[in-house]
Amino acid sequence: MNITRDLHQIAQQEQLLVAPHFDADFGWQIGTRLHELAKARGMAIAIDVRTFGHSIFFCALAGATPDNADWVCRKSNTVAQFRCSSYAVGLRLAECASTLADKFGLSNADYATHGGGFPLTVRGAGVIGSITVSGLPQREDHELIVEALCALLGHDYAKLGLPHEEGE
Repeated sequence: MNITRDLHQIAQQEQLLVAPHFDADFGWQIGTRLHELAKARGMAIAIDVRTFGHSIFFCALAGATPDNADWVCRKSNTVAQFRCSSYAVGLRLAECASTLADKFGLSNADYATHGGGFPLTVRGAGVIGSITVSGLPQREDHELIVEALCALLGHDYAKLGLPHEEGE
């Protein structure tokens, strides 16, 4: 994996995947888009869309476990803390061979730096919440959100998605 390349691409995703507005209907739309993608692909995941402090959408598909709900919470906390994707936080820490505990004094019981937490950003307001998926390998959790946001916001996922890893 090329961490520098992925961090650059994630920064571009976060910059471009900005909603023109946000309300409960938009939160429901992104949640149901993720649900449709996951159900069609037979994915056992949990999906969460929230503004900071308020849950808008949550579901667990067949095969998801209570563990997935815990991961959703921890990834969402990471987005709230850093205002960027949990995957980007994890890659930056890997780059400097550090951990949340060492660098920021944050507990793994409350935060997760695995892919799957993405900032919910609104034009003119900034990051107002998170979109989170848990149940797939971390890169796939992250990319499922990017794919759904691209579809909803009219971006070309083929151009904005992370490059495929060798062996995929």
